Amino acid sequence: MKMTAETNKPITINSTISLKGIVKAIFQDTMHVQIGGKIITLPINDDKILKGE
Repeated sequence: MKMTAETNKPITINSTISLKGIVKAIFQDTMHVQIGGKIITLPINDDKILKGE
């Protein structure tokens, strides 16, 4: 499997990247997202996460 990153800047520490995934579940303070074959848990501490901003 080949993975590529669409970016104009090199990826460095504390840089922002965009990953596409499928939201599997949303709880009061966490969101479970499937990226590839893995499901990861993300804390929801900012409403911008759910709005995609």
